[in-house]
Amino acid sequence: MNKMKKLLSLLILISPIVYKAQGFQVNLQGQAQQAMGGAGTALIQDGAAVFFNPGGVSFLKENSVNVGATPVISHGVFLESNTNATGTTQSPVAFPFAGYAVWGADSSHKVFSRFKFGLGAYTPFGSTIKWQDPWPGRFNLTEIQLFSVFIQPTISFKICNKLGIGGGFVYATGKVDLQQDLPITFQNGNYGSGIIKGNATGYGFNGGIYYKPCNKFSIGLTYRSQVNMNVKNGTATFNVPSSLATDFPNGSFTSSLPLPQVATLGLAYRVNEKLALAFDASFVGWYTYKSITFKYADTTAQLQNTVLIRNYQNAYSFRLGGQYKILNNLYGRLGLSYLISPVKSGYVTPDVPDGNRLNIMAGIGYNLGKHFAANASFTFEDITRKGDNSLSIIPTPGQTIYPLSGTYKVFIYAPGLSVTYKF
Repeated sequence: MNKMKKLLSLLILISPIVYKAQGFQVNLQGQAQQAMGGAGTALIQDGAAVFFNPGGVSFLKENSVNVGATPVISHGVFLESNTNATGTTQSPVAFPFAGYAVWGADSSHKVFSRFKFGLGAYTPFGSTIKWQDPWPGRFNLTEIQLFSVFIQPTISFKICNKLGIGGGFVYATGKVDLQQDLPITFQNGNYGSGIIKGNATGYGFNGGIYYKPCNKFSIGLTYRSQVNMNVKNGTATFNVPSSLATDFPNGSFTSSLPLPQVATLGLAYRVNEKLALAFDASFVGWYTYKSITFKYADTTAQLQNTVLIRNYQNAYSFRLGGQYKILNNLYGRLGLSYLISPVKSGYVTPDVPDGNRLNIMAGIGYNLGKHFAANASFTFEDITRKGDNSLSIIPTPGQTIYPLSGTYKVFIYAPGLSVTYKF
């Protein structure tokens, strides 16, 4: 019976990973913007404006198709507070991508020529983590592969030569494959294991305003709505001794998680013909992420619907970047970003050991004639977070909790490349 309750404890600990896509936020939606710290709300560069500011899409001079990818290489280390036991990750390389298409209406129509249409497909959330065996949190997580795609058709209208507005509908879809060890053993001494899989969908919108009062200065304001990701038929599969199978049956579950709203104010200033500066400040509405409730199709005395507490706080991010025209067709870029974590003390879980971070970015852009352009970027992230998950679980009577307290250290390297065709 005690082992059965431990299994329930395990399920409670690992379940949030299925839906914690926003905890694995990927800010790699445009290579030019990424190289400038992620600032792109007020400095309209290319088709990635579909994501960064739909209001500025109408100010793009050419129609274009833009595709790119950013391999993400990560390495993590964990040091447990009580025992000084350690764990390391050996994660496969992830490949977030972004693709945009922008085209204008017939220029022969005076009114409709002010319209631009866009389509974006990008991966704002994703993660690939594999902890080496053994590690102190093996009963919380051993491996996860998370992948999501947002698809955004967009329309932008230039009200006048100084002002544009735009918006787009967002359809979100995601998938996760999670593995972990179970705190029970077979007769041969091997641990049991579990796999949790889920597909989630959601809907939202992205709107923006772009204002350029003069050639040197521009302002952008965008709002990305909250997206409720719903899982209707997730599956939980347990590899356990036959004596425990009836108490922890394989089956389905449902749940819902709100991904936060994001409001961003951007400023851009063109110092001269060669140098441009951009700054973004964002408010992220994590406050809505209070808890997750999991409802199982099949429950037993040991397996009940569970509630996981998160109590996130609203967060802010600040991004600063510069672009310098080295030659007529060559640009150099540098950027910094500072992101404040929404994860409070007592809620630091191994799926999202998030902390405040200062990121460093750099990149180049090269125009290959009139029709082609290439942009490359590199991002380095250094995350350190010390804490525990003691407040993140509501235990049921007789349940055994597996607390995890220690220090997480994560390094992330992300080189990226995109190619644009203009017509």
